[in-house]
Amino acid sequence: MLKENLVMLRKLNGYSQEQIAEKIGISRQAYAKWESGAMVPDIEKAAMLAQVYGITLDSLIKTESVEGVGVIPPAPQGKNIWGSVSLGDRGQIVIPKAARNQFGLQAGDRLIVASDEVGIALFPAEVFERKMHEFMEMISEKP
Repeated sequence: MLKENLVMLRKLNGYSQEQIAEKIGISRQAYAKWESGAMVPDIEKAAMLAQVYGITLDSLIKTESVEGVGVIPPAPQGKNIWGSVSLGDRGQIVIPKAARNQFGLQAGDRLIVASDEVGIALFPAEVFERKMHEFMEMISEKP
């Protein structure tokens, strides 16, 4: 778990073992032992690693898998990968329970569907409408 995340995060961010070791004040050999699983960092060093990579300490030590993809790197702090869903015949999806719980979503809630060239995002309609209202007020106040 931890050792896989350390290797993935380091490579994704383009660091050498020596560069990461230097950032957290240890030797390259000590860091290499963490990546091999021979040793684990103490909590302070683990927290420093999480900070370097912009992730939570919790996500540093957990390994997540996505069906059809395999083990994935930890998401940046405040970002989540909830798993995969299948599109139904009429375009419906089921939002994973953990995501529904995180955002307090219930049957009948309205969501705004937005997209860019890469994918689709869902927003609670009330949040989107409030932000749009605030934006419209802000631009109407400008001379």
